[in-house]
Amino acid sequence: MVLGSAQRDVVVRCGIDVVRRRSGGGAVLLRPGEVVWVDFLVPRGDRLWDDDVGRSAWWVGEVWRAALADLGVEGTVHQGALEKGRWGGLVCFAGRGPGEVLVEGRKVVGISQRRDRSGARFQCTALLAWPTDVLVDLLGLTPADEALRDLEAMAAPAGVDSDDLVRSLLSHLP
Repeated sequence: MVLGSAQRDVVVRCGIDVVRRRSGGGAVLLRPGEVVWVDFLVPRGDRLWDDDVGRSAWWVGEVWRAALADLGVEGTVHQGALEKGRWGGLVCFAGRGPGEVLVEGRKVVGISQRRDRSGARFQCTALLAWPTDVLVDLLGLTPADEALRDLEAMAAPAGVDSDDLVRSLLSHLP
């Protein structure tokens, strides 16, 4: 389980490995074959650099959107403000932020961002599986039935092969 930088008091059950990323957002469950995790590094001054933190993730989302479209999955890039929702502070895919990709209104690609003087790191995760029951159990979300219903409505797996997605993503990099 990868926790976001702001998740200080989160307790994860069942003794699984827990690490913290230096970018914000909620927890992301990493299990083999269930996610594609990709980092993009953009130095200050690069043509992809944007001083606006929200707008700066739009190009990242467009690359993911185009990669998914090549594989028959049509999505949109969220260009609005951060929407945490009820569970977004705990579970990454329960909220939506700028640049993230939605398919039929459900998040398929999550993006977090870390900036320093040298540039920005965009940490991206595409869902290949969405084990809501496991997340509810590991994070002890209550009431569990409401958490399950809400999480299932907020996100979904992309429904594509991971190798195909990575190849398509690489073909769309600017």
